[in-house]
Amino acid sequence: MKPTLLVLAAGMGSRYGGLKQMDGVGPCGETIIDYSIYDAVNAGFGKVVYVVREYFREKMEALVKEKYGSVRLADGSPLEFVFVTQELDKIPAGYETNPERVKPWGTAHAVLMAKDVIHEPFVIINGDDFYGRESFKIIASWCREHENTTGEYALVGFKLDNTLSESGGVSRGICSADASGLLTHIEEHTVIVKDADGRVHGNNYSGQDVTLNAGDLCSMNMFGFTPDYFTKSEEIFRTFLGEHSTELKSEFYIPYAVDCLFKSGTAKMALLSTPERWFGVTYQEDRPAVVEKFASLAKEGVYPAPLYKK
Repeated sequence: MKPTLLVLAAGMGSRYGGLKQMDGVGPCGETIIDYSIYDAVNAGFGKVVYVVREYFREKMEALVKEKYGSVRLADGSPLEFVFVTQELDKIPAGYETNPERVKPWGTAHAVLMAKDVIHEPFVIINGDDFYGRESFKIIASWCREHENTTGEYALVGFKLDNTLSESGGVSRGICSADASGLLTHIEEHTVIVKDADGRVHGNNYSGQDVTLNAGDLCSMNMFGFTPDYFTKSEEIFRTFLGEHSTELKSEFYIPYAVDCLFKSGTAKMALLSTPERWFGVTYQEDRPAVVEKFASLAKEGVYPAPLYKK
């Protein structure tokens, strides 16, 4: 069984100032998604599904065909690509929406766009985040072990210290697990920084500045699901729309959908740990550091340059 990679790439990049999905940050113009796909193929994934917006779908498809046309899996077969679009009006019938609303309904809504094209365990990632090769190996192994299960999902947790930014505070969901390694809670913290003396701290839900453990695991939106998640989350989405469909900015996020499943007792989630260091681009100011990191990885021989040969 080859798991599928679901890439959330429909973000408009308003804070970044452009489409991050297409920004070449590698030494030969590679995008962050290019590195994720490279790591996924080496971990045994067999298909990539992109969630994009309709207005740049054609351009993304052309780029994918050009970049990955020669990529082959371990068995010699070509890597399969599928594109689906996330739009505001792609919701179940019977719900009234705000005529002034522009943005779609969030990450969990984006995942639902792929329900008709994914029938095997799959992994969700953000298109503008670098997760590292070990992270893909860890979650691919989990997918293979859960090919025939339902209601058992996984989250790859990164050590908090491996996700901090040198340019300012960040927001992270700090994860807690029980003795068996099952996720019990994700608590959002904001303005997390590491002081010169090594103290890591940030604001909790109440706005209080609290000291955090640099080794705590946090979520960077790398989830593993089995296909039954689509049916379960769609039911939750209908309830969400019943309460929020006319609102201008409410969004249906993956952590919200997962939390609803936890509370209903219909699902559980394993908290997996990765040794990798996460990095990504949120603002244009992040870009030089990301470019430097990919240059270093290529120089060290972690990745070839160019990443793909035509």
